[in-house]
Amino acid sequence: MKIDRLIGILSILLQKESTTAPELAEHFEVSRRTINRDIEDLCKAGIPIQTTQGTGGGIRIMDGYCMDRTILTSKDMQMIMAGLRSLDSVSGSSYYGQLMEKLQTGASEMISGKDSILIDLSSWYKSTLAPKISTIQDAIENRHILSFDYYAPKGESKRKIEPYFVVFQWNNWYVYGWCLKRKDLRLFKLNRMDKVLETDKSFECRNVPIPDFSAERVFPAKYHLKALFTPDLKWRLVEEFGPNCYEEMEDGRLLITEDYSDLDNLVTWLLTFADKVEVLEPEEVREKMRSIAEAIVRNYKK
Repeated sequence: MKIDRLIGILSILLQKESTTAPELAEHFEVSRRTINRDIEDLCKAGIPIQTTQGTGGGIRIMDGYCMDRTILTSKDMQMIMAGLRSLDSVSGSSYYGQLMEKLQTGASEMISGKDSILIDLSSWYKSTLAPKISTIQDAIENRHILSFDYYAPKGESKRKIEPYFVVFQWNNWYVYGWCLKRKDLRLFKLNRMDKVLETDKSFECRNVPIPDFSAERVFPAKYHLKALFTPDLKWRLVEEFGPNCYEEMEDGRLLITEDYSDLDNLVTWLLTFADKVEVLEPEEVREKMRSIAEAIVRNYKK
């Protein structure tokens, strides 16, 4: 992966007086063009790399530069370790674990006490999630079209995309890219993807900014929900909306008012409360809940 190679290039430059793009390309088994992009990325990250053309030229770090660990506090190192550990939870290799060992060895005096932050990003699908993420990362790095089968509420389809970002958002993993079928940028949930393959077809990288996943943009309000919940559901309402999300009524029931963007997702969520919720508004939601309840009765009628 690219991060592995960037760290590897930096390590070589710190140890050797000078090297060349062909040498780095051969060492990491990539093209010279890829190495040139990596050098640009390292420069953007603040590493003072100097390149010289002609005989005796090459790539080197400017004299007098060294990585100063004192800019990192003990808390900084603990946060870095927590981040690496979380990545290892969805990694198909032991790379991040090995990197953690290196950091701990080189900065043991900066890491005190036991781990206080534990993050697992793998969900229930770790065995299938890690290979998907690895394949997508390779396709992004190599700028290759990604193909997969996709299962959505509107049906199944075969998709090909130009992948740009692997995203962890709303407690799920996604890939964000240009869909060749829809001719637009789309977000695909990894758990709905199957037969994920990196093709050998290259694509020209578009000018795709870091996506804006703010709730106002992704989930614009269309339905204003007003519903009453039984008191024993207070824990769940607090868990999902916070301790100030409800108004307690005279009969003890809890009044919730929230905005939603999708009718089907709203109804599906309400149904998880069974008979412990009464929708007051909007009427469209009341009617759909009533229709589903009648269908359930018919299914179980003797």
